[in-house]
Amino acid sequence: MGARGDETLIEIGAGRGALTARLIEQAGRVVALEFDRELIPLLHERFGARTNFMLVEGDALTVDYCALIAPAQTARVVANLPYNISTAILQRLIAARVCVSEMILMLQREVVERLIAPPGASERGSLSVFVEAYCEAESLFDVAPGAFRPVPKVWSTVVRLRVREHSAADVTDETLLWQLVSAGFAQRRKTIFNNLRHAPAAINARVAAHGGAHAALAAAEIDPQRRAETLTLAEWTRLTCTLEEDRR
Repeated sequence: MGARGDETLIEIGAGRGALTARLIEQAGRVVALEFDRELIPLLHERFGARTNFMLVEGDALTVDYCALIAPAQTARVVANLPYNISTAILQRLIAARVCVSEMILMLQREVVERLIAPPGASERGSLSVFVEAYCEAESLFDVAPGAFRPVPKVWSTVVRLRVREHSAADVTDETLLWQLVSAGFAQRRKTIFNNLRHAPAAINARVAAHGGAHAALAAAEIDPQRRAETLTLAEWTRLTCTLEEDRR
């Protein structure tokens, strides 16, 4: 990944230190986060004497990433994320984008296919829209099951996510944007019109104030018969901006 001697790296899930050893040789500072208490003594023994290494016993789902890297202002993240919580960790990393500039992640291949899926692809979902808004995503290479012990039943993919300087969704109310996206994908086989009609109360109130789902979609120049996976980020942005307008 081309680590620099003047940068801070966060490694999530240091394990037994196979990747950690390489990162320490390249980066100015490595902050390794490990959840498994049984591995902490081993990592201390291997790398504790290195001045550019800091080991943190903690949970990737709860840790404060910006506090973790202090006094550095930004850091890149390297991780082989656990399949069962990979999406939740990814969302937390993107939420910490003020101090996370880039992520090099190994994920289950199907997860990567979802997060980079373009409009119109069957794999596209709310995660795709979320990642597109905040990151430039690039699939780098696949990793076969045989590369791991024990051997998993699925392929993995390494993906690079570069955090955008500014969100690609130019909206005032980001909470509203993600509520709309969530509602739009609630029932994938239904049209955006039907999903908006059956959206949670907060969204329903906004839609009703703009004349109902059909009128709101027309104002945003979106065909009500389309499904959520066909919408571009620009169209989600237009719909959000339409509903942001005060119609009281």
